[in-house]
Amino acid sequence: MTELITGHPALASAALLLAAGIAAGLAGSIAGLASLFSYPALLAAGLPPVAANVTNTVALFSNTVGTAAGSRAELRGQRRRLMRLACVAALGGAIGAALLLGTPSSAFELAVPWLIALGSVLILVREPLRRLIAKRRPGGGTNGDPDGSALPGLPMTGAVLLVGLYGGYFGAAAGVLMLAVLSLSAAEPLPVTNAVKNIVTGAANVTAAVAYAFLAPVDWMAALTLGIGCLVGAWVGPAVVRRVPETPLRVAVALAGFGLAWSLWRDATAS
Repeated sequence: MTELITGHPALASAALLLAAGIAAGLAGSIAGLASLFSYPALLAAGLPPVAANVTNTVALFSNTVGTAAGSRAELRGQRRRLMRLACVAALGGAIGAALLLGTPSSAFELAVPWLIALGSVLILVREPLRRLIAKRRPGGGTNGDPDGSALPGLPMTGAVLLVGLYGGYFGAAAGVLMLAVLSLSAAEPLPVTNAVKNIVTGAANVTAAVAYAFLAPVDWMAALTLGIGCLVGAWVGPAVVRRVPETPLRVAVALAGFGLAWSLWRDATAS
């Protein structure tokens, strides 16, 4: 994206990416929807779809840094859980990156809107679904779990692996899917689940970003500009989550997910 460093159109593109990065950082840290702003901005700045996808993944590394800095209170005491889940997600991200670099994406892109819509539904029905799963577990859902987990360990690990794979492959609204999975895995306040989601999703993203940095057509100037905005937005996002009531926030995340699913489905079927 050489136009970013030459002439007035370059300044306009840089301003667009910086503003989109701030919005993406906020949306990513709050709702897992960073790509709702960042990916279209990269396309509008002139990048072709594949370059925009991999550049977006690299730029969103700063989203993880920003949310980690802004969520220190929520992440206190979560080290063991984060290490375990981040390793699983990172493995998924590596597999997803390998798939993107080695296979056509057209068939997978048709499934993406449905996955995002499913994640949005799971976020909306989290509490009744948690109770239903817990009832079907041995011991009526208690099962000695100190955190009130609804999902047993192995299915939850598999779900995190698959969401990590999706995040490394395509990434749009991977945070919505991860939030849905983690919401079923522990009875805790939404800001804590959201903070864990940001780090775990970030692990998949970072793994894919490393692969793309060496093997894919990353536009580094665009990634840097977008990434600076993401860092600022992601730093502020956790403070917003602390102050917004949980139920309206959950509904807003789900509705935004439905909107993105509809937009991606329309684009996929039109192409």
